Amino acid sequence: MRGKRRAPRPPIPWRSRWTPVVCLTGVVALGAVAVVSFLVKEVVVVVDGRPLAVRSFAGTVGGVLGDAGVSLGVGDVVRPAGQEAVSDGATIEVHRARPITLILDGRTSHHLVTATNVADALAELDIVPAAGKLSAPPGDAVPLEGMSLTVYTRRKVYVVAGTTRFTSRTTARTVRQVLRQKRIPLGRGYRVSPPLTSFPEDGTVITIMPPRALPVDPEVMHLNWAALAECESNGDPQAYNPDGPYYGMYQFSLPMWEAVGGMGLPSAWPEDEQTYRAQLLFQHVQGRWQGQWPNCGGHLFTRTALAAP
Repeated sequence: MRGKRRAPRPPIPWRSRWTPVVCLTGVVALGAVAVVSFLVKEVVVVVDGRPLAVRSFAGTVGGVLGDAGVSLGVGDVVRPAGQEAVSDGATIEVHRARPITLILDGRTSHHLVTATNVADALAELDIVPAAGKLSAPPGDAVPLEGMSLTVYTRRKVYVVAGTTRFTSRTTARTVRQVLRQKRIPLGRGYRVSPPLTSFPEDGTVITIMPPRALPVDPEVMHLNWAALAECESNGDPQAYNPDGPYYGMYQFSLPMWEAVGGMGLPSAWPEDEQTYRAQLLFQHVQGRWQGQWPNCGGHLFTRTALAAP
């Protein structure tokens, strides 16, 4: 008697004809994951102090910034540089450029800075905030679209008024403001050099001259003073000759300038003041001009001024 027929055995999965395909697919997938994990980089991009975590396949700083959606403008600073290679775990710093319209002591200039506050912007421009007057507090932010900033530095100026001489450290915008700060009144007819509306640079000497109390004889006024000035200094009111020293259009020595009421340096005064004092000097020496202008004094008596060389 024949026995019962056995049921067929179920196929073993790993012996299936699809087994090699499944295994190969798994290996490829695992390999791809491993490759991706190896190639992708975790990078931190810091834009103006704000960090941003970025995953990128890029091999350079510029590529990572592109993946992060960070575009660069004129004047922006990137560290490391855009063409440099980037590694996993790297940090990239981006400092945005900000336009600054700087009005420094009345002079306007335009700059790009990467600082995010006023104090750092001034430091970037080599200006010490504590040394002057600012239009914005040092802690104020500098917006990305830029700003206008006015700075008046603290300068040293000198004031000469008769026998009074003193030094002033000031942020004043005009000579007039310097005198007001020092409570120096100006009477009727007083003259100031440089002009009251001029800007007092560092080292400026402000001279205050009293009214012209002494008259000039009409005959003296009609001498050829232009010819004398042309001979003495080429007509330059700021001329200086270290041999004396001698100053100004008429080459005054300081003792002779002071003898006719002059204050400060002759060369600090405008032409009309120098001419007035020269005329007083002519009267003071009673027309004996040879001692003051031995080489050029004769030109006073010519009819026309000398031609410029």
